[in-house]
Amino acid sequence: MNQIVDELIRISGREFVFTDEETRIEYGHDETEDFSFPPSVVVKPANTEEVSAIMKLANAHGFPITPIGARTGLSGGALAVNAGIGLSMERFNRIIDIDEQNLQATVEPGVITQVFQDSVREKGLMYPPDPASRGSCFIGGNVSENSGGPKAVKYGVTKDYVLNLEVVLCSGEVIWTGANTLKNSTGYNLTQLMVGSEGTLGVITKIVMRLIPHPTHDLLMLVPFNSAEKACEAVSAIFKAGIIPSGMEFMERDAIVYAMDFIGEEPVPLGPDEQAHLLIEVDGNELDALMMDCERIVAVVEQFDCGEVLFAEDQAKKDQLWKLRRRVGEAVKAQSVYKEEDTVVPRYQLPELLKVVKQVGKLYGFRSVCYGHAGDGNLHVNILRDEMCDEDWNKTIKVGIRELFEMVKKLGGTISGEHGIGLVQKDYMDIMFSESHLDLMRSIKKVFDPNGILNPGKIF
Repeated sequence: MNQIVDELIRISGREFVFTDEETRIEYGHDETEDFSFPPSVVVKPANTEEVSAIMKLANAHGFPITPIGARTGLSGGALAVNAGIGLSMERFNRIIDIDEQNLQATVEPGVITQVFQDSVREKGLMYPPDPASRGSCFIGGNVSENSGGPKAVKYGVTKDYVLNLEVVLCSGEVIWTGANTLKNSTGYNLTQLMVGSEGTLGVITKIVMRLIPHPTHDLLMLVPFNSAEKACEAVSAIFKAGIIPSGMEFMERDAIVYAMDFIGEEPVPLGPDEQAHLLIEVDGNELDALMMDCERIVAVVEQFDCGEVLFAEDQAKKDQLWKLRRRVGEAVKAQSVYKEEDTVVPRYQLPELLKVVKQVGKLYGFRSVCYGHAGDGNLHVNILRDEMCDEDWNKTIKVGIRELFEMVKKLGGTISGEHGIGLVQKDYMDIMFSESHLDLMRSIKKVFDPNGILNPGKIF
């Protein structure tokens, strides 16, 4: 260990290598439950060359190395479960280039997502993926988990914007995975293989992103429903009516109450019979067309026992409503330690998924708070610990989650839409994949990481 630390100091400098307990504990947790897995040492490299030297060192000694971003993840993907080297990418925080001619940008993985979005917005451009933690999460983490967010329903997820990646392999070799072109049919698509690989195949040090022109207008409405299932039923009906919103978010009553209490604001009074809200946004360049879309949406939701529709009359009200939605996760966590399940089904099956969640909760004695990206069929199921004993929380609850995931598969869905598998969902991978399928994935991992040093203990 002393030899490793001395070499890390030689590579990155004494001020960027940490072995003190306080720092190790700080970098040993993310937003997953109350887990803590401190690395043996934390190093903060400044450039690709330093990452390459660190990877060579770790590989030569068979020493575990875990890439660490902003630590906003919800699946334990950045937790150093085998200790070893915690490789913090926070100094990789430059927007290297915004190419307005080709609508591309080259960024480092430590750039905060919202900082990147705001920077391209100043040039009339848009990077749509926007996780709830966009004000603190890193672009590199978004790529590693293939993050989505509210605008994914219209614009797609992170993978749809990644053109090329600079990656440091376990051997220390540096490669570019693709090309800075919109089309590329040259060999295997290593770029998309890296996206969503959760830091298990290589360390991303540069990212080339596709951008799009920023729409000039957006309209936002909040629709209350007297039934959460009816709110879910309305989602598919809106799409069947030929409308593609730029955001369609679901929040059940408890999620709304907790979020309002947490932020200390009540953007709209919550009626005694209201059980869920849909937050619906449309955007584009023709305001009249967007107004017509809103009128059509109102005509649809009125068929599903909704209350009075609220239109956000100005940017301040829009910001207030989006703040309510984006802070739900923090609000729920303030109530209790919880397990967040990131289920996703075809959107028509969303009402059935919500019904199944509540049925399984009754059967196994847990309380859940649900919200999510309804337009994608992506429901975040927050299972609260409340007063649950250790035995039930650590064992019984897992049986219930397995039953829930099996039902998700029967509905045509899968067990993670945007949070990844990481540490907490790996025991359920057999629900989705056969052993031969999993062996194919393990074989890919072994090709990239023959000594098993890179983010071990994740996915499998």
